[in-house]
Amino acid sequence: MSKPRAFSSRANAEIRFERKQRPPGRGHAGQESWTPFDMVWAEVIDMLPSRGERLSEGMTMAARPVRIRIRYREDVTSDMRVIYGDRVMQITAGPAEIGRREESELIAEDYSTAGTGA
Repeated sequence: MSKPRAFSSRANAEIRFERKQRPPGRGHAGQESWTPFDMVWAEVIDMLPSRGERLSEGMTMAARPVRIRIRYREDVTSDMRVIYGDRVMQITAGPAEIGRREESELIAEDYSTAGTGA
Protein backbone atom coordinates (compact mmCIF):
# COMPACT_ATOMS: atom_id res chain seq x y z
CA MET A 1 0.00 0.00 0.00
CA SER A 2 1.43 3.38 -0.99
CA LYS A 3 1.76 6.22 1.46
CA PRO A 4 -0.43 9.31 0.72
CA ARG A 5 1.49 12.29 -0.63
CA ALA A 6 2.17 15.09 1.83
CA PHE A 7 0.08 18.22 1.46
CA SER A 8 3.08 20.32 0.47
CA SER A 9 3.65 18.13 -2.60
CA ARG A 10 -0.03 18.36 -3.61
CA ALA A 11 -0.36 22.14 -3.23
CA ASN A 12 -0.41 23.36 -6.83
CA ALA A 13 -1.65 26.94 -6.63
CA GLU A 14 -1.43 30.10 -4.62
CA ILE A 15 -4.87 31.47 -3.76
CA ARG A 16 -6.05 34.57 -1.93
CA PHE A 17 -8.89 34.76 0.55
CA GLU A 18 -10.80 38.03 0.81
CA ARG A 19 -13.40 39.07 3.35
CA LYS A 20 -16.22 41.55 3.13
CA GLN A 21 -15.56 44.89 4.78
CA ARG A 22 -18.65 46.77 5.88
CA PRO A 23 -18.47 50.52 6.52
CA PRO A 24 -19.28 51.53 10.10
CA GLY A 25 -22.61 53.05 11.02
CA ARG A 26 -26.06 52.92 9.51
CA GLY A 27 -27.17 53.83 6.03
CA HIS A 28 -24.34 52.11 4.17
CA ALA A 29 -26.26 49.12 2.80
CA GLY A 30 -24.74 47.85 -0.43
CA GLN A 31 -21.47 49.73 0.13
CA GLU A 32 -19.44 46.72 1.25
CA SER A 33 -16.03 46.12 -0.27
CA TRP A 34 -13.69 43.13 -0.33
CA THR A 35 -10.35 43.33 1.44
CA PRO A 36 -7.44 40.87 1.24
CA PHE A 37 -7.31 38.41 4.15
CA ASP A 38 -4.46 35.99 3.38
CA MET A 39 -2.60 34.22 0.59
CA VAL A 40 -1.98 30.48 0.96
CA TRP A 41 -0.81 27.50 -1.06
CA ALA A 42 -3.64 25.14 -1.93
CA GLU A 43 -4.50 22.02 -3.85
CA VAL A 44 -7.05 23.17 -6.44
CA ILE A 45 -8.95 20.52 -8.39
CA ASP A 46 -11.61 21.26 -11.01
CA MET A 47 -14.73 19.23 -10.40
CA LEU A 48 -16.41 17.23 -13.15
CA PRO A 49 -18.81 19.29 -15.29
CA SER A 50 -21.69 16.79 -15.17
CA ARG A 51 -23.92 19.19 -13.27
CA GLY A 52 -22.09 22.37 -14.19
CA GLU A 53 -24.96 23.94 -16.07
CA ARG A 54 -28.38 24.73 -14.73
CA LEU A 55 -31.30 26.91 -15.73
CA SER A 56 -31.97 30.01 -13.66
CA GLU A 57 -34.88 32.29 -14.58
CA GLY A 58 -34.66 31.29 -18.23
CA MET A 59 -30.90 31.84 -18.42
CA THR A 60 -28.39 29.03 -18.52
CA MET A 61 -25.75 29.45 -15.82
CA ALA A 62 -22.43 27.65 -16.23
CA ALA A 63 -20.85 27.06 -12.84
CA ARG A 64 -17.18 26.14 -12.68
CA PRO A 65 -16.81 24.48 -9.27
CA VAL A 66 -13.44 23.63 -7.76
CA ARG A 67 -12.42 21.62 -4.71
CA ILE A 68 -9.82 23.46 -2.64
CA ARG A 69 -7.68 21.93 0.11
CA ILE A 70 -5.46 24.02 2.37
CA ARG A 71 -3.57 23.42 5.58
CA TYR A 72 -6.07 23.44 8.46
CA ARG A 73 -7.21 26.91 9.51
CA GLU A 74 -9.90 28.03 11.91
CA ASP A 75 -10.05 31.58 10.57
CA VAL A 76 -11.31 30.83 7.03
CA THR A 77 -15.11 31.06 6.86
CA SER A 78 -17.82 30.49 4.27
CA ASP A 79 -18.59 34.22 3.96
CA MET A 80 -15.17 34.87 2.37
CA ARG A 81 -14.32 34.63 -1.30
CA VAL A 82 -11.40 33.04 -3.15
CA ILE A 83 -9.23 34.61 -5.84
CA TYR A 84 -7.50 32.00 -8.01
CA GLY A 85 -5.67 33.47 -10.97
CA ASP A 86 -8.22 35.64 -12.75
CA ARG A 87 -11.16 33.79 -11.18
CA VAL A 88 -13.21 35.32 -8.38
CA MET A 89 -15.17 32.60 -6.60
CA GLN A 90 -17.68 32.35 -3.81
CA ILE A 91 -17.34 29.60 -1.23
CA THR A 92 -20.37 27.34 -1.65
CA ALA A 93 -19.54 24.54 0.82
CA GLY A 94 -17.23 24.21 3.79
CA PRO A 95 -14.67 24.71 5.02
CA ALA A 96 -14.65 21.20 6.45
CA GLU A 97 -11.98 19.70 8.68
CA ILE A 98 -10.02 16.84 7.11
CA GLY A 99 -8.17 14.45 9.41
CA ARG A 100 -7.21 15.68 12.84
CA ARG A 101 -6.93 19.34 11.97
CA GLU A 102 -4.51 18.52 9.18
CA GLU A 103 -6.34 20.11 6.26
CA SER A 104 -9.46 22.11 5.44
CA GLU A 105 -11.51 21.51 2.30
CA LEU A 106 -14.01 23.80 0.65
CA ILE A 107 -15.93 24.04 -2.60
CA ALA A 108 -15.93 27.31 -4.50
CA GLU A 109 -17.38 28.34 -7.84
CA ASP A 110 -17.73 31.26 -10.18
CA TYR A 111 -20.52 31.82 -12.64
CA SER A 112 -20.73 32.87 -16.25
CA THR A 113 -23.86 33.22 -18.31
CA ALA A 114 -24.13 31.01 -21.36
CA GLY A 115 -26.64 32.19 -23.92
CA THR A 116 -29.32 34.78 -23.43
CA GLY A 117 -32.46 34.98 -21.39
CA ALA A 118 -34.57 36.04 -24.40
